[in-house]
Amino acid sequence: MQTKTSQAAEDYLKAIYKLTRGVERASTNAIAELMEVTPASATGMIQKLAGEQPPLLNYEKHRGAALTQAGEHIALEIIRHHRLLETFLQEKLGYTWDEVHAEADRLEHVISEELEERIAQTLGNPHYDPHGDPIPNREFHLPKQSSTSLAELHPGDQATVVRINTDNPDLLRYLASIGLSLQSRVMVMDVSPFDGNTGLKIAGKDSSYTLGSRVTDKIFVKLNPSRLP
Repeated sequence: MQTKTSQAAEDYLKAIYKLTRGVERASTNAIAELMEVTPASATGMIQKLAGEQPPLLNYEKHRGAALTQAGEHIALEIIRHHRLLETFLQEKLGYTWDEVHAEADRLEHVISEELEERIAQTLGNPHYDPHGDPIPNREFHLPKQSSTSLAELHPGDQATVVRINTDNPDLLRYLASIGLSLQSRVMVMDVSPFDGNTGLKIAGKDSSYTLGSRVTDKIFVKLNPSRLP
C-alpha cells in the first residue's frame, strides 16, 4: 500500500467500498451502522480520512462519503488480502466456509505484500473466494460476478449457485447442511406471492426446501437452461 493507514481506517475504507457498490455515496448513518459505532464517531473518522494527504475520501456534509482513487486502492488491497486468506484457509488448512471470515478478518491487516503474493501463487492466483466473491488482482481489477439473485427467479427456472453474499456463519452452516454450496444446481419450484418465500429443489437431494427472501437475496446464480437430473 502506498499510504500507511491504521486498521480502523482500513476497516472504514472497506466498509465504504462495500456501501458504494452501485451508488455514488455512502451516508454517515449507513457507515455508522455497518461499523457498529455512533454517527458522531463515524463522522470523526470520515473527516480524518478526507483530510489525509492524499485524501482517501471525498466527504460532503449531508451528502455522505465516496472513496478517492487512493482510498479505493487501499480498500481493494485489504479485500484482496481477506479473500486470498479465506481461500487459503479453506483449501490448504481445512477450514469450512463458515469459519474463514472471522479468521481472515484478524489477519488481513497484518500480512505483508510478499506473503500475499506467495499465498496467491500457491493457490494458482484464484479469481473467487470460498463464497464466490471476486478477488481483486494485483492491479485492483475484479473478475465479473453475477448480479442475478435467487430471489429474482420464477417457478421452473434452473440455475447454478455462483456466490453467497453473507458472512453470517449460522446461515452458511445451514446452507451447507441442506447441500447448497457454490456450483449447486437448483430449480425454483414455487414462489409465495405473499412473503416471497422460495420453494427450491437442489440437485442430488430428495427433499425440497423453502428459503425466505432475506436468504434468497444473498444467493447469486447463473441461469441454466438445462433441467436438473
